[in-house]
This record gives sequence, C-alpha cells and structure tokens, in this order.
Amino acid sequence: MGRALIERADIVTGAKVTPAGTRSARPAKKKVAKKVAKDYIPPSPYSLRAALGKGDWSTRLSVLIWGMGNFTRKQIVKGVLWLAMEILAIWYFVSAGIPAIAALPQLGEKAGSKYKDADGFWHYKTVTPSVVVLLYGVIAVVFIFVFLWVWNLEIRSSYKAQCLAQKNGHAPTFRQDLHDLVDGHGEISLMFLPTLGIFVFTVLPLVFMISMAFTSYDSNHPTKFDWVGLANFKTVFGNSGNVVNIHVFISVLIWTLVWAFFATFLNFFLGMFLSMVIERKTTHGKAFWRGLFSMSIAVPQFVSLLVMNQMLQQNGAINRLLESWGWISAPLPFFTNATWARVTVIIINLWVGIPFTMMQITGILENIPAELYEAARIDGANWWQQFTNVTMPYIMFVLTPYLITTFTGNVNNFNVIYLLSGGDPQPVGSSAGSTDLLITWLYKLTVDQDNYNVGAVIGICTFLVLAVVSLITYHSSGSYQNEEAFR
Repeated sequence: MGRALIERADIVTGAKVTPAGTRSARPAKKKVAKKVAKDYIPPSPYSLRAALGKGDWSTRLSVLIWGMGNFTRKQIVKGVLWLAMEILAIWYFVSAGIPAIAALPQLGEKAGSKYKDADGFWHYKTVTPSVVVLLYGVIAVVFIFVFLWVWNLEIRSSYKAQCLAQKNGHAPTFRQDLHDLVDGHGEISLMFLPTLGIFVFTVLPLVFMISMAFTSYDSNHPTKFDWVGLANFKTVFGNSGNVVNIHVFISVLIWTLVWAFFATFLNFFLGMFLSMVIERKTTHGKAFWRGLFSMSIAVPQFVSLLVMNQMLQQNGAINRLLESWGWISAPLPFFTNATWARVTVIIINLWVGIPFTMMQITGILENIPAELYEAARIDGANWWQQFTNVTMPYIMFVLTPYLITTFTGNVNNFNVIYLLSGGDPQPVGSSAGSTDLLITWLYKLTVDQDNYNVGAVIGICTFLVLAVVSLITYHSSGSYQNEEAFR
C-alpha cells in the first residue's frame, strides 16, 4: 500500500521512483507532451459548402429568400422566422445601416453651416456629433458580420431539412426542433444569453474604443472630429507631447506591473500563510478566526478605502496619534511622497485582498487527499518537503487561473488607487500621478480632460499587455498542460 501511495504522491511531486521503491531526491525533468484533444468531434455534414454544392433548388434559393428550403419541407414556423429576420435585416440596412456606413469616412457633416429659410431668418443646421456617427457606423459594420453568420446558419438549416427529409421521409417538426435545442443541444441554448451579453457589452465597446484611437476626439474637437490615422500612437510613444509622451507612459506602465505583482502575490502568500495557520490541528476556534478575517469582505470596499484615506492625511488620525505619542515630529508623507504613497497603497490593499485569498485556499487545503501526506510521511518527508512537494503544487494547480484573473484585476484595480490616493502625488505638468495605474490615468485623460483619443490608445495598450501576460502564463501552467492530474 505504501508503494501505491507513493506513486499517487508522485503525480503531485513529479519525483522519480527508483527500482527499490524510493524516490530520488531531485524531481524528474519531464518533457511536457503536447495536449491532445480528449474527444474528437467530427465536422458537421451540414456545411455551407455542402449546401451550395449538393442542395436542391429550394436550398439554393434560400440564399436569396431565407426560409425557402424550410417552407418546401413544411417547416412553416421556422421558415417564417427566417424570412422575418431577413426582412428586418434589410429594413435596418436600408433605413439606418447604409447611411451610417456612408457617414463613417467623414464622421458626419461639418458643423456651423447656416441657411436662410423662407421666413427670412438665418438658421443654423444641426448636425449629428461625430461620436454618435462613429458609434452607429461601428454597429452597422459589426451587424454586417452578424448578418453573414446568420445567413450561413439559415442556408445550413435548409440543407439539414433537405437531408433529414430524404433520410426519414419528412423534416423535423417545430416541436422536435425545440426539443432538440433544449435537450440535444442544451449547451447552445444555455450559452446563448451569456455569449450575447459578452458580445454586446464587451466586444462591441472594445471595437468602438479601438476605432476612437484613430480619431482626433479630444477637448479641442468635442463635437466634430476626423480620422487622424496613427497620430495618437505617435503622441503616446513619442517625445513631442507635453502632457502625454513615452516617458510618462513607461513610468505608469512599470508602476502598474509592479503594483499588480505585489498586490497579487503578497495577498496570495499571506492569505495562504493565514489559511495554513488556521487549518493546523492545534489551532482552536477555526470558525471564529475565519469569521473574523471575513469581516473585511462584508464591509463595502469604498467605505474602507475612504476611511483609510482620511485617516492617512497630513492632519489625519494616524499622524495626530503618532504626534501625540511623541513618536514623530512631523506628519508622515503617506500621500505626498511618491515612495511612501506606493508602499502605502500596497499595504492597504492587503487588508482588502487577503481575506478573499484566504477563503479560496482554505477550501483547497480541506480537499487535498490525506493519502498524499501519508505517502510523503512514509517516504520520510519533513514539513517543508510536504509543503513544497504536496501542498504548494496542489494549490498552484488549482489557483493558477485565479492568480491570472487576480493579476488582471489588479492591473485594472481602479477602486483602490482612485479612492485611496487618487493617483497622488502628481508631478507638476504631468497628466499622471506617481500612484496612477494605466486605468486611473485613462480615467483622468478621458473624464477629466476629455482626451478620448489618447485614452483609447492607452486602453488598447492595457488590453495587449494583459492579453499577452495572461495567455503566456496560463499556457505555461499545469492547469493547462496537465489538467487531468488531480482528477
């Protein structure tokens, strides 16, 4: 039994097992094999190419008249739905889509033109703001791709009805299609609304933001702006800008990554330490300690941060208390010195973040198989070897996706920085403070200074940094390469 437990522990520790049944001191250097798909899903026989190549006259006619292939197979309800969608799409393109796309190159008409009406008075022509023109144009362009995707589904639906009618003598009824959609393809039905939400509230705004980075939308052009190509990127990554330039961008980017690193891993390791202390067999009142540390989660984050902001001011409670005790002769520069401010926000963030990590790791520690520790003890491992070869690999395997999302969240941690320090201290003449992250700097450039074009460039850079770091980290983790190890 000891050998079996050791072999199971080797899944976690990665140590070599010698012929004598003991493990070598050094872990094995295993070459990770490429991940192979567990289940092979054959391509659908009802493809667009097959429909256009093997479809009958009604299936091919459905390219122009949606639902024709369904009508000929007595699928009246489905045919009416397809035809109604085509009519609505054509109505949208004629009434709004085509004019919106046509207005995109110039981003609307010039403002300020006037004309003399029949009443003899001069009237100024009201024009649509360029930001509205850009938004409607982006929606119209995206709608074209959605239209082509739905058109593909409609043709495949007609061809599927043709094939099933030839095979079974009749096409499925509308009730049978609904049953198949709920039961046979229930995952599609359940994922439709979340996917639609991601598309509408994430993808579409992202495309709109990217397009705004190529315009002159700033405080000097609030209503009518034009396309400027890569001029905004040259401003951010050049030396000519007084408020925004490459030096300010690199400074904010470096601090953002430093903040995200410490805010993520200090919370992780300290939360893990507290979890392991509470989970010790000699610790009494485990429920009390968990509840005590969870109280900071129950208090809204903005309340805690605003209170701490007031307490750490020059005339705040902390400085006054330390002065009354005679420990300091002058107020501590919590938010007036760059180094002090950065250390302060990192330390205060521990109060907010450690309880979340502690709850996560507590659940993992309670679910680590006891036989892994038993195998390690049989093998003569001490407490440190058990931690490094059993506990830590198990925690890292489960929490790697969580750490990636936490790192991403800390890069975009607007609340802690804005509510606690406000980005202060801010050098004279700079658009970014010493504790500003990319997200808070973007907020100041857009909401406070109306420089939406430069803010869009910074938003794109933030997205690229997070995407590259997240993909590389997750692709290199055991959660991706060896996801079956702990099942």
